[in-house]
Amino acid sequence: MLPATFKLCAAISYQHLRNMRGLRRQAALTIGQELSKLVCRSPGPGPWISHVRRRSSLLSSRLEEKPFSEMEMSYIKQGEEALQKSLSILGNQDGWKMETEVQNGDKVLSKVLPDVGKVFRLEVVVDQPLDAVYSELVDNMEQMGDWNPSVKEVKILQRIGKDTVITHEKAAAPPGNIVGPRDFVSVRCSKRRGSTCVLAGMATQYGAVPEQEGFVRAENGPTCMLLRPLPGRPSQTKLTWLLSIDLKGWLPKSIINQVLAQTQVDFANHLRQRLARMAAPQC
Repeated sequence: MLPATFKLCAAISYQHLRNMRGLRRQAALTIGQELSKLVCRSPGPGPWISHVRRRSSLLSSRLEEKPFSEMEMSYIKQGEEALQKSLSILGNQDGWKMETEVQNGDKVLSKVLPDVGKVFRLEVVVDQPLDAVYSELVDNMEQMGDWNPSVKEVKILQRIGKDTVITHEKAAAPPGNIVGPRDFVSVRCSKRRGSTCVLAGMATQYGAVPEQEGFVRAENGPTCMLLRPLPGRPSQTKLTWLLSIDLKGWLPKSIINQVLAQTQVDFANHLRQRLARMAAPQC
């Protein structure tokens, strides 16, 4: 019976069966029963039986967790695709051209990709540790409108697991109203591996948020922010922001390029000011 049970467990490793909650629970239950029979027939449980038993108990508790729906799995996949594509773009150092460089060392580069269009790359060093930067950009993302004048509102529409969220962002009109109000619906994926953090995203569809009156629905992605502590200086963080965006509408490319490059430079300045305020002693 036990070999048949493990065949059942092998079957639920396939994606289309993994979400069948009853089948997964039955597999865990059957394993527990079979292990109990082995223990009864033996003078004492061997070490491997005790180990498998503990793993089986852990599996049973995890099976009570709600499985992801097909739609949720689709959003998770979109977030992963945005992350992988963004890292691939950043990993290719060829073809980048300088758009602007500030006296403090901040710089924006760009290049044109055949399947994406023009992308922008911000490179800055922030005088705050990685944890503080990560917390502000991920844990407190809905507060971005409080400190970034380019953002009117960020709202989390849905959380999927621990790494994926669906957001609705409303952009504030830039000075002079060169570009009218835009909004975005995005899937965002955050990953943290050791001392490196990646925050990636791309445009998606979300039925509960149709196009808004007074806003042009723009699209972004793939886009990401890469955070790493500065080598030898853990109190400082290197931030690289890949920006790929389609603002839609009839806008000259020269204006779009100018607005996007300046938006990245302004973002770095406002982020520094925000982090400095948050780190200052509270009276």
